[in-house]
Amino acid sequence: MTLAERLADYAGTVSFHRLPSEVVHEVKRRLLDSVGCALGAWSAAPCRIARNMGTRVNVADGATIWGTASKTLPDLAAFANGALVRYLDFNDTYLSKEPAHPSDNIAPVLAVGETVHASGRRVIEAIVLAYEIQCRLCDAAALRPRGWDHVTYGPFSSALGAAKLLRLSQMATTQAVNLAGVANVALRQTRVGEVSMWKACAFSNAARNGVFAALLAGEGMTGPAPIFEGEKGFMKLVSGSLELPSLGGESVRAQVPFKIMDTYIKHYPVEYHAQTAVEAALPLREQLLRAEGREFVQAIQEIEVGSYDVAIEIIGRDPEKWRPQTRETADHSFPYCVAMALVYGVVTSQSFNARRLNDPVVGALMRKLRVVEVDEFRGRYPHTMPTRLMVRMAGGRQYTVEIDVPLGHPRRPMPDVDIVHKVRRLSAGRLKESRLERFVEAVWKLETVKDVGTLMPWLKL
Repeated sequence: MTLAERLADYAGTVSFHRLPSEVVHEVKRRLLDSVGCALGAWSAAPCRIARNMGTRVNVADGATIWGTASKTLPDLAAFANGALVRYLDFNDTYLSKEPAHPSDNIAPVLAVGETVHASGRRVIEAIVLAYEIQCRLCDAAALRPRGWDHVTYGPFSSALGAAKLLRLSQMATTQAVNLAGVANVALRQTRVGEVSMWKACAFSNAARNGVFAALLAGEGMTGPAPIFEGEKGFMKLVSGSLELPSLGGESVRAQVPFKIMDTYIKHYPVEYHAQTAVEAALPLREQLLRAEGREFVQAIQEIEVGSYDVAIEIIGRDPEKWRPQTRETADHSFPYCVAMALVYGVVTSQSFNARRLNDPVVGALMRKLRVVEVDEFRGRYPHTMPTRLMVRMAGGRQYTVEIDVPLGHPRRPMPDVDIVHKVRRLSAGRLKESRLERFVEAVWKLETVKDVGTLMPWLKL
């Protein structure tokens, strides 16, 4: 079989009844986490733009634009809702040869699921499938060194999730994969230098195209084949040679685990490589307060952030990271995230507003910060994401904190109660508490929901 045929065949084998209970539970946790991130991003400019685009097309039995009573085409809903999930850079992460935010697949799955009145069990299947495909592709080949963005894998995963919900045949699902791959290759420029609004929309656009590919395939449209192995196909021009091992549940004998269990929930609204940096900066700040007093910031002579090659490339290399002008650049900046944590002792969504971006104390501290590669950290990523923070004071005294694994990593899972607290914190002041409680209750019992569309009214602001 070609890879597209194999993926289509695999999609047909993913069944709720064969999913381990811990996988089903993890889907619920990721759904709650993603909706919390979306509610927290409601007023953001790129999210308003995406929402305005969706509400211009009204479809009575379409997909809900979260937070509203408006329904639109599923691909437009995937775009608008996906931008909400992604904007705060607070949704989950997967780090491998290529990084990803696999919960970006949840918005397109829910959009299609609502339009076909899918049950909670079918939605769970589609989410597990989309996570599996995106993460396995990230394991297979890095796109970033070749100039492509990680969202280039998104049309494949979202198309397969949509095809699962649309109950496409194996042949039609193969065509959905072909169509998803041929026209949706994204440039890495999205994440280089000063980061724009498009960062929030890059995957939601990929997902929009993946959903559209599945809808086209359902109508009988065919796509170029073989899309991966062809003379001018994906492997030749985009990824290089890639090979997928057994997928989750694909081989009963091998008992391959599902990749959703290997993904990471974020404790702080910063790029994932900065999670350990923020987590190290907070106890370091407490040390400095006790030892140096409340004026310790002014007495800092130098800050050294010790990290590893991939993290430095993404959030510790570009000059713009030392003078971020946008939220998108600041939450992808070692200097900004560390300085913010040291100065204020917290890093929240509000840490990246316009007032904080122009904070003179934070700006002055960033100028004292340098990022270095630590020899002993080589080879430890992605199994750990170590950060070593060292602060040198004017009098020569030094303080150091090192964190290897952040809270929310599979090796340090975030408790359910913390995820619900995160959702409540992000939705506070927007969604009525009674609506939120009904939504949370329904998600914890998602396998009993007969029509996932019945959850959407609880998200109306």
